[in-house]
Amino acid sequence: MRDLIPFLMFCGDVQGKAEEAIEWYCSIFDDAKVLRIDRYGPDEGQPEGAVRTAAFQIGGHTVMAIDSAGPHDFTFTPAMSLWIECSSVEEIDRVAAALAEGGAVLMPLDSYGFSARFCWVADRYGVSWQLNLAE
Repeated sequence: MRDLIPFLMFCGDVQGKAEEAIEWYCSIFDDAKVLRIDRYGPDEGQPEGAVRTAAFQIGGHTVMAIDSAGPHDFTFTPAMSLWIECSSVEEIDRVAAALAEGGAVLMPLDSYGFSARFCWVADRYGVSWQLNLAE
C-alpha cells in the first residue's frame, strides 16, 4: 500500500460546497494548504464548476474531496471522523470553536479518561472531527 487518504464527498445539502469547505479548513489550521482543485466543465454530468477532485493538506496529511450531485441515501456521519492532535491548549480551543461554528458539539471540550483535553464536533458541512490535546 502506498497511501491511506481520507476522502470527503460533498453531496445532498452540502453538494457544491467542497471548495468552500476546503478553503474554510485551510483558514482554520495554520499549516493547511490547497494542493489542487479540478472542476467539472460543461456537459460533464455534474454542475459546471463543481469539484471533480481536490486535494488539500492539514499537518502534512493529504485529504481529498469531491462534489457529487448524484442521488445518495447518505451523507457524512460521526461514525467516521478526522482525528487531530493539537499542540497546545490555545490551538485546541481555537480549532474547536471554529469547527463548531454552525455545526454541532458531539462531546464538549473537557478532560476525559483518555485525554486531558478533548472534543468531538460535526462542522457546518457535517464532517466529524475529534480534537485531542497531544501530550
